[in-house]
Amino acid sequence: MAKKINYVWRLWATGLSFFSFGVGGFLLWVVVFPVLSLLPGTPAQKVNRGQKIVHASFYVFIGLMHRLGVMTYEIEGLDKLNRPGQLIVANHPTLVDIVFLISRIKQASCIVKAGLWHNPFMRGPIVNAGYISNGDPELMIAECVDWLRSGGCMIIFPEGTRSIPGKPYRFQRGAASIALQANAIVTPVTLTCYPSTLTKAERWYQIPHRRFHLKMTVGEDFILDEFISASAKALAVRHFNQHLQEYFTQQRELYQHHGK
Repeated sequence: MAKKINYVWRLWATGLSFFSFGVGGFLLWVVVFPVLSLLPGTPAQKVNRGQKIVHASFYVFIGLMHRLGVMTYEIEGLDKLNRPGQLIVANHPTLVDIVFLISRIKQASCIVKAGLWHNPFMRGPIVNAGYISNGDPELMIAECVDWLRSGGCMIIFPEGTRSIPGKPYRFQRGAASIALQANAIVTPVTLTCYPSTLTKAERWYQIPHRRFHLKMTVGEDFILDEFISASAKALAVRHFNQHLQEYFTQQRELYQHHGK
């Protein structure tokens, strides 16, 4: 009986969390950001302001899920993040990955699907925080490189979408190309989630048998010298992309070997 009550509670709490996320995003768009737009400042200052607001709202959202008993979390190496000109590359097991990362990074841009620009619950944060559309791949790469060179922080999932459980990683080359063109600080972040939930193969209401635990492990910066020095840029991008894929594959295997 107690297990059933716990399950019903977590299902309700999960629904409440995502409802709150949608309402919060809509209120940011129609109330908070219009007020902020009236404040003086350069376009860059306004973007920085918007990113701080999104960071704070995502921090509150993760706190809500934690307090309601939907999830627990653990972070290793947070002190390695929040550096100017830093490109954070991460694997993408769950729906809340980007929310969790931004909740711990005060100012960061990210790549967003072009279709979300028309989503009323997401448009406000996307536009006002200066996030970058994936609609035009060449323009996307150029904007990401410019942002990093200007000292901005960037979060990218090389997979481009959430992982498919049980399937090998298939990284796109965009992250590698951006990293090498910007000559950025490239820091890997490994995300693990147990029990598995909110994957590409699951609906939000298909909750696990107990609250899930999300762990974020920040690794050491990648050394780019050997890739940047390569004469053929296309080959350098291919090799670095392979290096990224092998790194995250190894991290996943280590996690599976040592247990949940």
